[in-house]
Amino acid sequence: MSMPPPGPLALGPYLLPNRLFVAPMAGVTDRPFRVLCKKLGAGYAVSEMVTSRKELWNSLKTSRRANHEGESAPISVQIAGTDAAMMAEAAAYNVDRGAQIIDINMGCPAKKVCNKWAGSALMQDEALALEIVEAVVAACAPRGVPVTLKMRTGWCQAEKNAVALARAAESAGVAMVTVHGRTREQGYSGHAEYDTIAAVKAALRIPVVANGDIDTPRKAREVLAATGADALMIGRAAQGRPWIFAEIAHFLATGEELPAPRIADAKGWLVEHLHDHYALYGELTGMRSARKHIGWAVRALPGGEDFRRRMNALESCEAQVEALSGWLDGLADDHERLPYLAAADLDEATGDAANDEQHQDQERRLTA
Repeated sequence: MSMPPPGPLALGPYLLPNRLFVAPMAGVTDRPFRVLCKKLGAGYAVSEMVTSRKELWNSLKTSRRANHEGESAPISVQIAGTDAAMMAEAAAYNVDRGAQIIDINMGCPAKKVCNKWAGSALMQDEALALEIVEAVVAACAPRGVPVTLKMRTGWCQAEKNAVALARAAESAGVAMVTVHGRTREQGYSGHAEYDTIAAVKAALRIPVVANGDIDTPRKAREVLAATGADALMIGRAAQGRPWIFAEIAHFLATGEELPAPRIADAKGWLVEHLHDHYALYGELTGMRSARKHIGWAVRALPGGEDFRRRMNALESCEAQVEALSGWLDGLADDHERLPYLAAADLDEATGDAANDEQHQDQERRLTA
């Protein structure tokens, strides 16, 4: 299967500068993180999931998610819900607040979302899923706003209906479909598969985006070759490594891997991101929610896990910035570029992965 041509990708009236996208991730892809990823090579980024429940729109959490100040166009907002009329109203609400593209969430596997039959749970009810798509497209089309859809391969291994649902969504007017190569049942466990994404691509005329386990430039090339997808969406691999988009773009264009970023450059990007993060969330919430971003940035570096534990005890934004800057300066005394640990060394340095996941979940709850 041939790879798509490099370069821009048309999405409705917008020309995306490249085909490397930031996946929407709850508690992660807020405006400061999206801005950082776009600065470092991403061609497009989708916001965190915004609820369709009207009574929550005025909450601090939702108002932050609807904040697009200083973000480059096009602004894409993901909405989630189970009622077609409410989803249409949510789409219009977000367009009024600056959204230029509306993305429908049928991919989130989180229990608190799926228990309400939203997210990937909608793939169990194709009639309802299509009703929601049609209602959102009807709300957006008169305003020239493209609608996109993010889904999984299906609800479970025995019920992979991504092709049928994607075809129906295309017929209903969806402009682009992203497929995460796992079922809802898998969550984020196991390995993503790409045969289903390839089947969706073969069935549709609109752009299809591949998502799942794309964590290196070489893996990006392999996924493009395996799926024929028009673009790639990268999520967890961008946490703490937002320059992965530039790394992938360079490799796809030249076949050569970029060296790791200079520590001085990485320090500048990370500190700028922290200040933008604090400005959005305020001192207390900003300091707490920044811990996960700092932890992700240092986890693959020698001494990073020890630093993360010390940093998590700090109680001010100023102390965080000072500690991170000083630690990176110390690292720069011995290295010009970020000295990533080998996989085996990283496993030993970071300890039990389950503990790290528990830490991340705790930090996410602080911003909920």
